[in-house]
Amino acid sequence: MWRSGIDEAFRGAGAKAGLEVWCLENLRAVPIPKSLHGKFFSGSAYIVLRTFVLRNGNYQHDIHYWLGKNAEMHDSNMASDKALELDAALGSRAVHYREVQGSETEKFLSYFKPCIIPVEGVFTSKLQGNGNEAFRLTMFFLQRDHAVRVQEAEDGKFVGDSDAGEFWNLFGGYAPIARELPDTRQTEKYSSAKLFWVNKGKLVLLDTPSLDVTLLNSDRCYLLDCDAEIFVWMGRTTLVSERKTAISTIEEFMHQQDRSASIQTTFLTEGSETAKFKSHFCNWPQTVTPSLYIEGRGKVAAIFKHQGYDVKEIPEDDCRPIIDINGTLRVWRVNGHDVTPIAAVEQTVLYSGECYIIKYTFSAIDKDNNLFYAWLGCNSTLEDRVDAISLMTRITHSIKAPYVMAQVSEGKEPQLFFTVFKCLIIFKGRSTSGYKFSVMEQCTTDEISDQDKLALFRVQGSSPTSMQAIQVDPVSGSLNSSYCYILQDQVSSFTWLGSLSSPMDHELVDRLLDQISPLKQFISVREGSEPDVFWNMIGGKGDYPKEKVIKQHDEDPHLFTCVFEEGDFKGKEIFNYAQDDLTTEDIILLDCHNEIYIWVGQHAKLASEEQAFSLGKKFLETDILLEGLSDDAAIYVIPEGNEPPFFTSHFAWDNSKLNIHGNSFERKLAILKGSTQITESANRGTQKAHRGYVSEGLSDYSWRTSATSDGLHAQKGSPAAMAFSNSETLDHRVLLNQTSVIREHFMVSPIQLDETDSPEGRYSVTLSLANEAIYSSTKQEALSYEDNEENSSEDNVLPTFPYELLKVTSSTTLAGIDVTRREAYLSSKEFEAKFGMNKKAFYKLPKWKQTKLKQSLQLF
Repeated sequence: MWRSGIDEAFRGAGAKAGLEVWCLENLRAVPIPKSLHGKFFSGSAYIVLRTFVLRNGNYQHDIHYWLGKNAEMHDSNMASDKALELDAALGSRAVHYREVQGSETEKFLSYFKPCIIPVEGVFTSKLQGNGNEAFRLTMFFLQRDHAVRVQEAEDGKFVGDSDAGEFWNLFGGYAPIARELPDTRQTEKYSSAKLFWVNKGKLVLLDTPSLDVTLLNSDRCYLLDCDAEIFVWMGRTTLVSERKTAISTIEEFMHQQDRSASIQTTFLTEGSETAKFKSHFCNWPQTVTPSLYIEGRGKVAAIFKHQGYDVKEIPEDDCRPIIDINGTLRVWRVNGHDVTPIAAVEQTVLYSGECYIIKYTFSAIDKDNNLFYAWLGCNSTLEDRVDAISLMTRITHSIKAPYVMAQVSEGKEPQLFFTVFKCLIIFKGRSTSGYKFSVMEQCTTDEISDQDKLALFRVQGSSPTSMQAIQVDPVSGSLNSSYCYILQDQVSSFTWLGSLSSPMDHELVDRLLDQISPLKQFISVREGSEPDVFWNMIGGKGDYPKEKVIKQHDEDPHLFTCVFEEGDFKGKEIFNYAQDDLTTEDIILLDCHNEIYIWVGQHAKLASEEQAFSLGKKFLETDILLEGLSDDAAIYVIPEGNEPPFFTSHFAWDNSKLNIHGNSFERKLAILKGSTQITESANRGTQKAHRGYVSEGLSDYSWRTSATSDGLHAQKGSPAAMAFSNSETLDHRVLLNQTSVIREHFMVSPIQLDETDSPEGRYSVTLSLANEAIYSSTKQEALSYEDNEENSSEDNVLPTFPYELLKVTSSTTLAGIDVTRREAYLSSKEFEAKFGMNKKAFYKLPKWKQTKLKQSLQLF
């Protein structure tokens, strides 16, 4: 039943993802058609609802009410009431924002890319869509970078091109103009926040030395006054009428205080608090709650398993696209200032006391891509960690091919890292001379593991192509009912199957036994039926976790531009981000919670990739969104033009844009002129180190390595070669220049991105011709359909096959098809029947959603 007191115009609102807009006219909300979204009359007030689906499947709503500068007072007052009515219709869980013309929030502006257009006058539904409005020549002033605000500026002076005759003819001719415009936005100094309780139409100041979350009661409304920003917090049990009264009281308070009408005001219902609001309070609990579906599924399975039933678990959804798993793996151990290659038969074994450099070469878009990892063992030395990052950076620049770098810490590896190895065993300890020296110096015991010592391994993984055995302390507290374990010493050998483990876990145990101790006979025991000798081996029976380990859902990513002001790091979030937000002059950070990506534009001001890692570390420590980020989360550094599939999957990616070079203005101008490719400007050859440089005096350097037992040899100068040689040594002068930066990264020192004038702190670099060739030869993905207006004619391009033949489980092999895009060979009719949408709509979805749908239909 529709709730009384709620406008009928809001019936059905928020039922699907997208944008909905209403304008207030004659005390009612009038829906605005999509064709007019972004056009706002300055004499009216509007309600804007943005609905989007989180990765955990839940809907999230943001409500904005926009007040034109010439709007009548009754419309402005009614806008907040209507926003509350809409929120009530949505279940009272939306966040409200008060938007004033000329001072809109970045989030609001991002809904109307490229910009919103204010129009003089008052909205009237009678004139909607009649097509008789007279055209008036108007010029607008544009502000902001990624989300644009515009306003009429009838007498302003603008930057322009004298050759653009058609444009300047509208002004009566070209004239010299100023190149910079002042920021017209009002700035207010921030001071300490004050908390008020709204009590019967009056504001009561809560005089307390610090703000604690326990001050907020669910049956009350509060005002948090931060001077430059206002928050209104409404308890979950408060009625809509109480909330309307509270808002009226606060608006009257603002008027009496003569506060600026453009102060940003955010309205929050209990449970929907933003990170900025929570940052003002002490002891705010940082809890990440899985969706009820995920939580319930895990608990039900756990209950049945505890009762002895063999329950087949529902497979976890994996939205992340998988890169080519048939690539080539190379591993090097960091040994002082050098690297030692690991033989192919031994490169799936790592030691926690060491650091390693991993290179994985895989095919994507008709070219080889190189993914580098610097893996930092939890017991490795600071010196080795510093050297690992520096050496990895130097190696990437020697291969003269597309590359991505990543820093991962033991225990915080992303799933992709394990996929690269397929089968990985991590032992405690280390065997290099550097580690033994540090052990002797500290008078501690070396934990080098071998088959004759007591060892306990936790078995984990998602499939036989991604499984791991991790050595843990041989005590009962290391056990967990959700996992399986391998226990061995000189005399006895056991496998332990947790009561909540799955048949897949049991299969992984059998496979890993062949890797750890292929000649030993193991006794399999289930949790609860262990013999005494088992407990005696690990020091006796004790307490250990027995609750089901539930995989947390993937957090929705956030995109930031990285800003440095007076030496301090600041991340500015880009809302509703798209590929076009990756501007070549910027350093962009994609926050995926468990891992972050630093995208470095070709024209960005960054001295080296080592500083990009330091930037990522600083972001994790700052934790802008209060997500509870780990300081050891994986950090990827991606040079522009080298974007891998696991990065582009977070965007609606168009590979054809890689062919357009130049700065942001030149690229957009090329698109406007219909050009698909332009040449880089002449100064592109002087790019900094992070874009394929060859340092002065090292244009033909190579690396010192130990005996190449894995047959690592390459012809000098070959583009595919790693430039390794036994006869030449690394020039340590360049290495010393880099290690100071990396040491600061691990010691958590302030970041300084500007280059100094000293030879030690500056890199004189050039963009290699090989890298130039990479960009110019990058091919558009074969028959790419994303955002392609010609999708409707694709049946005339590709042959079509029945769905049953295209499934991955089909016994019939179809020669010549692209197996990564099986869906493209379906007829339009069968495609819509299977996917519930046409191909054009499908290819506009983000890559991860496309992959998920294809997996559900056995087409991927």
